[in-house]
Amino acid sequence: VLSLCCEACKKVIFHVPSELEADTLVGRVDLKECLQSAEFISSSDGNFKVLEDGSVYTTSALSLSAEKKTFTILLKDIQEQVQKKIHVDLVKEEKKTPKTRHARDTVLKRTKRRWGPIPSVMIENSLGPFPLQIQQVQSDTAQNYTIYYSASGPGIDQDPKGLFYIERETGNIFATRAVDREQYPSFQIICFATTPDGYSPEVPLVHTIRIEDDNDNAPYFTQDLFEFCVPENSRPGVVVGKVIAEDRDEPYTLHTTLKYRIVSQTPPITPAFSLHGDTGVISVLLPQLDRELVPSYTLLVEVRDMAGQPFGLCTTGTVVVKIEDTNDNAPSFKQLQYETRVEENRVNVEILRVHVVDLDEPGSPGSGAVYEIIRGNDDQAFEITTDKNTNEGILCVVKGLDYETAKQRILVIGVNNEAPYVLAPHSQQLSQSTCSVTVHVLDVDEGPVFKPCLLRLDVKECEDVGTAIGRYIAEDPETGNSEGIRYRIPPGQCNWINIDDRSGEVRTVRVLDRDLGEMRRGQCNVTVLAIDRNGKTGTGTIQVCIVPGNKNFPRITQTDYIMCRDRKPICLTAEDGDEAPYSAPFVYRITDRNLASMWKLTPHDDNSWYLSPKSDIPYGIYEIPVSVIDNGGKIGENTIRVNLCDCVTPTECDGRTRQLTGGNVTLGLWAILAMILGSLLLLLILITICGCCGAGVMHRQVTDDCANHNLIISNTEAPGEEVMDHNIIPLQNTCDQGGYGVKTGEQQTFEMVKGRGHTLESVKGGGHQTLGSVKEGGGQPMMDTCRYSYSEWHNFTHPRLGEKVHLCRQDEEQKHSEDYLLSYNYEGKGSLAGSVGCCSDQHEEEALDFLDQLEPKFRTLAETCIKR
Repeated sequence: VLSLCCEACKKVIFHVPSELEADTLVGRVDLKECLQSAEFISSSDGNFKVLEDGSVYTTSALSLSAEKKTFTILLKDIQEQVQKKIHVDLVKEEKKTPKTRHARDTVLKRTKRRWGPIPSVMIENSLGPFPLQIQQVQSDTAQNYTIYYSASGPGIDQDPKGLFYIERETGNIFATRAVDREQYPSFQIICFATTPDGYSPEVPLVHTIRIEDDNDNAPYFTQDLFEFCVPENSRPGVVVGKVIAEDRDEPYTLHTTLKYRIVSQTPPITPAFSLHGDTGVISVLLPQLDRELVPSYTLLVEVRDMAGQPFGLCTTGTVVVKIEDTNDNAPSFKQLQYETRVEENRVNVEILRVHVVDLDEPGSPGSGAVYEIIRGNDDQAFEITTDKNTNEGILCVVKGLDYETAKQRILVIGVNNEAPYVLAPHSQQLSQSTCSVTVHVLDVDEGPVFKPCLLRLDVKECEDVGTAIGRYIAEDPETGNSEGIRYRIPPGQCNWINIDDRSGEVRTVRVLDRDLGEMRRGQCNVTVLAIDRNGKTGTGTIQVCIVPGNKNFPRITQTDYIMCRDRKPICLTAEDGDEAPYSAPFVYRITDRNLASMWKLTPHDDNSWYLSPKSDIPYGIYEIPVSVIDNGGKIGENTIRVNLCDCVTPTECDGRTRQLTGGNVTLGLWAILAMILGSLLLLLILITICGCCGAGVMHRQVTDDCANHNLIISNTEAPGEEVMDHNIIPLQNTCDQGGYGVKTGEQQTFEMVKGRGHTLESVKGGGHQTLGSVKEGGGQPMMDTCRYSYSEWHNFTHPRLGEKVHLCRQDEEQKHSEDYLLSYNYEGKGSLAGSVGCCSDQHEEEALDFLDQLEPKFRTLAETCIKR
């Protein structure tokens, strides 16, 4: 197995067979070349394991499918926190196939063995005698030839400073003086063998001379002084630091195997630290390291090679270990009781300084004092702080004291450190140190005092000027009354109120409105002065707050809407400039009764309601009066304009309106143009019809059934008898005599005469036959303007029609016939077509307006009846 190690120990290449069995040695890696003390060795591939000497073994049978396999060896030094990696590549060995010998191949000839002496060794710093023979090289051909030897390379006699030379005749190699291995660890000399005529029967030989190490170098520390720190009260075994020494002799030999030990400790008390002999790691040995007793230790350490044997070379070094402070000492007051004095009403004045003692390191968080007032400061009149320079507690008065209220105050003050306490091993819990301070209050003549010092007065918005809103008075602390005290408001403040100088009554001087500029905040603080007879003054503050009122009407933000054919409800939203509780929720009402029957309002939320039609109302523009009532009862009137349009989207109805019958509805421009064009088209049709009317009137003969003055139209299956009756009078040119006869093509209209002087006629209808009566006079037909009402016509015709129907039901033998007229059955109400024909049972007077609205189909039917 071939093992190669690349530079800097980053990569190692092993040539191995393609098949490896378990526990097979793959190769060996020089681990110390990468890391001197590797405490942790691992492989990134579980198929391989690495031993401490660098041997790499397989853990299971392995087959190299690829040409190359790579894994990593990880080395860690936990104490030094150093980590290095060695990359290992496994390369398959190439199988050499034996070459088949052919007849034409050249036969290999045997050659003589080469001259090759073993490598030479020279002791470092050898004492001689010099020249000292090192080795002899000799050629195999020296038996047949006269051979002369020569050499080249570093240290050969060609160099004026040469360390070695070779005898020309014998081939002996000599050293001229002692050699230092640290300077020249080895030499490579190229030897030549030649005949006198210059022929070289041998290939040049490379000869190696290795300098064997001598323990001539003592180990040395990498630093002149090692300094470490460790917290006090650390537990035994805590690592303090590590000392490092080196040796220039040959590595991995006894000459460089070092041992450490502590020679002495200052101060010379119980040993506090231990030193690991192989690694140089210093650890805590003493369980109680107290900085207050010993702040630092000085150690004299020794390092010796030859594994610490007495004959080994040694060197000493110095280590200083400083003990770091921890807060294991509580501060304590120098005095347990203090007394001081202060005048009443004095503020922000220092009245006392207290002192503490702390054994911890000065200036550290473990000795920094933090003071607090534990009792006696419920009104927060006192405050205590720390002077960072002296570590003293400074007691101050931050609120004025009142002699009349308390002549003496007793405070309890405690002290702690900035850093938390760290208890030493086997020590008891620390307790807080406290002291008491008695403060005597001195009486002085005081000015008036307002009670309370801040008075809040609420004023309703928009109150009248001069409204009394309260009273603010002060008292003399000495007498406890308000006699002789005057009041005034200093200038430069908001001029909302004034105060009576004797009674202290407060009144408004302006109308307070939150919508005005300086009143938008809704409050103002006014300072009031109280002056007694001696000129002493006191101050108080009145806080005037404007209470919102119900001064604004609710208003709908948008009043114009377009509603399309989907009749989607409209969301009406109102706003009110007032604040709660005088704004939302709002209540909406439609004030017009007619529109309230067509539209409805439904609530959506506190601010919005939905407006929608109750039924299928006509299209048009509606102006709907809506009242909105806020939570305070204030009513705002609004008019909502809704354009109910036959559209899909509101954009289609821009500029379009419809006329609403009986309402405030107008017609749009396009609607008016459409009506005008329709009227012109209808007039053109009427003119065309009148031009086609015939001038003659057809003379109709009426059967005996018509003697009862009723027009009965029926189909006949055979021509009837021609009968002339004086009651039937042909009408000539009826169009020219009042327009009661109407021309329909070549057909003529006729009228029935009822008795003498009275006529029964129907209302004139275009294209329909009419019944009328004419008076006889001079042989000229004249139209009678007197007409029967519908009730008279009904009373006259109903019994006769019934009699005719009864007779039609019987045959010649007075039996019922199968072919007779039957009355219609009742089909119920709700027919869109209305009654059938003009013979329906009607009870309204003159309800014949439907004849004016007959469609063209009925006109065609009338013309057909006339023709037949």
